[in-house]
Amino acid sequence: MNERTVITMTTAIEMKGRAAEGCTGGQPWGADAFFSPEHRELLEGLMYPKKVEAHKYLFWEGDATGKLYYVRSGRVKLTKTTEDGKTINLSIQRQGDLIDALDMTGSGVYGYSAESIEDAEFGVIQEKDLEILLHRHGDFAVAYTRWMALQHMTTQSKFRDLLLFGKPGALASTLIRLCNTCGVATKDGIRLTMKLTNTELADFIGATRESVNRMLSEFKSDGIIDIEGGFIIVKTLKELKAICQCPSFPACPREICRI
Repeated sequence: MNERTVITMTTAIEMKGRAAEGCTGGQPWGADAFFSPEHRELLEGLMYPKKVEAHKYLFWEGDATGKLYYVRSGRVKLTKTTEDGKTINLSIQRQGDLIDALDMTGSGVYGYSAESIEDAEFGVIQEKDLEILLHRHGDFAVAYTRWMALQHMTTQSKFRDLLLFGKPGALASTLIRLCNTCGVATKDGIRLTMKLTNTELADFIGATRESVNRMLSEFKSDGIIDIEGGFIIVKTLKELKAICQCPSFPACPREICRI
């Protein structure tokens, strides 16, 4: 993550009035960043539409896999439930993302649930159709493999943040990822356009709501963040990066540093 990159991207979005689209500056996002227009056309040819209302589930943890979901619109929260019933937020998927847990054996199950945060539309691809596409188009198979590699790198970077630098480091990392995903540059700092409760933030880092309340209060008293109308404003990105020892760009590119 590079502070200059974040500020440049968010400023571009603010000027274009596209705050709700995050920090991509109109650039392809998620899987769309890896696939050419020809590849996306091939995928579109395999899709059938599916709509899911807000706060409804696309699938549940433990359901049989066998489908790939392309997010056409809306946002989807991926969550995992522990044995003691605690929910952990894994990520938030949005337009241009692929939700994939295919094991290509026909015997797998989802290791997480997918819940629509808002009304969402998907393109659904059957596993058998994807297999045929991968066999027939080597260039698409290479792009798909690169996309899958990025998913693993993103997961590994989140584990790093959660395990190595304690809860403050995990929270700082989550705020940085939110800056890259839904931050807008303002005169006061980077304003997060996604409104999350302290409970939801706690679910991203495996902490309690009370501990997140305390850490946010400390960040605020240190002048690192501010909170206005329930929205967090990151005033000093450099300080957040220091807390979680954030790797410098290009070691941690924007595609990985996302919520």
